[in-house]
Formats: sequence, structure tokens, C-alpha cells
Amino acid sequence: MVAKQLEFAEDVLELLALDGDVLPVVLLNGPVVTSTGLYRVREVDVEEARRLVRLYGWVSAVGHAATAAVFSRILAVDVPMNRVEYTQQAGQLAIALKLHQRAPEGQVLSVEEMLKIGFSLLLLERLE
Repeated sequence: MVAKQLEFAEDVLELLALDGDVLPVVLLNGPVVTSTGLYRVREVDVEEARRLVRLYGWVSAVGHAATAAVFSRILAVDVPMNRVEYTQQAGQLAIALKLHQRAPEGQVLSVEEMLKIGFSLLLLERLE
């Protein structure tokens, strides 16, 4: 029964996305809380991240060129660097790139360095 409910919920979300009634996925440099609220965070794989971006559309709040390039590569879309302050809305999803190791203070990593360190993708959902 739960699987049927999840399938139904995803169908409804797809219809809402087609009507433009769903907020775009925000792409972020890293897992940040952009405003107060209740959030749910979980890891997602590249395929799920690509599906979400295709389904809901996306907006870049990625402030570093190398991170934008990595997102472009893995999501198969042209993600521009967009150094802005962004406030995630209630009900909105965000995908954040989380490096497996923190960069040394003041060091700006290249794409190659980021790929060498490794990363995971986190889905941040602002619930309220």
C-alpha cells in the first residue's frame, strides 16, 4: 500500500510541476540552512538528482566556478556560477554538493581537486 501511495504522490508532483505550481530545485555550494525552519536532509544519487532537476527545473545559487562546473558535469545541464544570497522557500528542494573533506583555509579548489577529494549530493527539503 505504501508503494502505491508514493507512486500516486509522485504522479501528483509531476502534474503540479508541469503546471508550474512547484518551486524549482535550488543548487547550492554546500549544505547550508538559508533561513529558519524545519528541514529534512538525505543523500541522493546522481540519477535521482538529475530526475529532480528535470522534473522541477532548477536555479543556481552556486557561488564558486569549480562547484558549478562539477554540477554541470554530473547533472548534464549548464549550471552557471551565481553568487547570490538565496532563501529556500517552504516546500522547496535544494541539492547541495558536500565534499568528503574540508578544503584548507583560504584555498579555492579546482574541479580536479574536488573530484579527487570526492563528494556526495544532499537533498535538503524545507518543510516549514
